[in-house]
Amino acid sequence: MDVAVTSSSPLFFSYRTPALSSSSSSISLPKAALAHNHRHVQTNAIRPKRTSLPAAISSSPISTATMDCEIELENRKFDLLSVVNDTNRGLAATPDQRSSIEEALVRVESFDAGEPVELDILDGTWRLQYTSAPDVLILFQSAETLPFLQVGQIFQKFECKDKNGQGIVRNVVRWSIPNFLEEHEGATLLVSAKFSVVSKRNIYLEFEEITIQNIQISEELQALIAPALLPRTFLSLQILQFIKTFRFQVPVNSPQRRSAGGLYYLSYLDSNMLLGRAVGGGGVFVFTRAHASI
Repeated sequence: MDVAVTSSSPLFFSYRTPALSSSSSSISLPKAALAHNHRHVQTNAIRPKRTSLPAAISSSPISTATMDCEIELENRKFDLLSVVNDTNRGLAATPDQRSSIEEALVRVESFDAGEPVELDILDGTWRLQYTSAPDVLILFQSAETLPFLQVGQIFQKFECKDKNGQGIVRNVVRWSIPNFLEEHEGATLLVSAKFSVVSKRNIYLEFEEITIQNIQISEELQALIAPALLPRTFLSLQILQFIKTFRFQVPVNSPQRRSAGGLYYLSYLDSNMLLGRAVGGGGVFVFTRAHASI
């Protein structure tokens, strides 16, 4: 049966099927470090310093122009991170803030507009700092209103080295249920997709499966299952082991239906910042390089 795909973003997507119903990174910048929000996202900043060059080189108009251009770029990236900093990753952004963010985005995007995507640079893990994608914002909104849901860090992990224009992207969402799972990172929601480069800066995503894994139960729940003051029985140990190794997978595509997918425009990319736009009005994304293993 064919899947009816609605507006999708590179992180999440919406589809209908009778079988299923949905129920810090560091970046070198020229100003002070940014602190994100209560989710502990941090952006470390380093003031750029002019490199000490031999007189013959430092006096070159080309060298001076290049350095000025690099400093200007770092300033624009810092300005972008500054305007998204107090928006709770986009959830609390006002119309005026969204307008300022769009202006700051365009100012950064203009630095490498039209240049082809370098997959070697894209490869790796990126931490979400801001988005206007409705299907991601509704997740943040749910965490704000529902007492039994916490949403922690969100990452996008690309595996594309030596893939000849193709690769895999995994959207990773850390989440938790208070008192049952560890705070903010009690479990992981994984949305996996294949992608292929279809133009200089566009990639096409073909979603494959949704997985829930890496469940880390709270100390309170462990004590309930296997009280510390009593001998742990074989059954209680088996229950704890089952929870820790539990993995739930839902395939998105099958021979009977086509996969959900969509175009993702990589509007800016360098070693520590990734900007993307979901083609078709799916929202914008601001990522910074993450070095944590996920």
